[in-house]
Amino acid sequence: MTIKLIAVGKTDKTEFQDLMTLYQDRLKHYIKFEIEIIPDIKNAKKLSESEQKQREGNLILKKINPGDSIVLLDENGKQFSSVQFSKELQKHMNSGVKRLVFVIGGPYGFSDEVYQKGNGKMSLSKMTFSHQMIRLFFIEQLYRGFTILKNEPYHHQ
Repeated sequence: MTIKLIAVGKTDKTEFQDLMTLYQDRLKHYIKFEIEIIPDIKNAKKLSESEQKQREGNLILKKINPGDSIVLLDENGKQFSSVQFSKELQKHMNSGVKRLVFVIGGPYGFSDEVYQKGNGKMSLSKMTFSHQMIRLFFIEQLYRGFTILKNEPYHHQ
């Protein structure tokens, strides 16, 4: 199985990017992991919220393949503990899905079409974080999930 993270907007803080790279390198020991960044929409300030979501949604949908299992990172999604998240990862691996895609939308969330395409929604917190931070938190939790599945001493109960 491959896990792919699709995110809207670039990471301009090198500190975040360095930490994301650290966890991406660690993930290589467990699974094939890809990250794809969709560039910020040009002239977004001139667009309405719905127009911006629609444009971002079209770009997101172009990155999704038939047969992908899609989980939207959304503030209204289901919350998991790290152990519960590791069990969800195991369920996906056991299901035989070839590619599990997690998506971080733009500042206004997702278009209706992206919501319709999603197979589930997940929230990392009830709090709001910047998109750059969510990427880092997600990749770290993905790594943590695999160390839990392998009974390695990264996660402490």
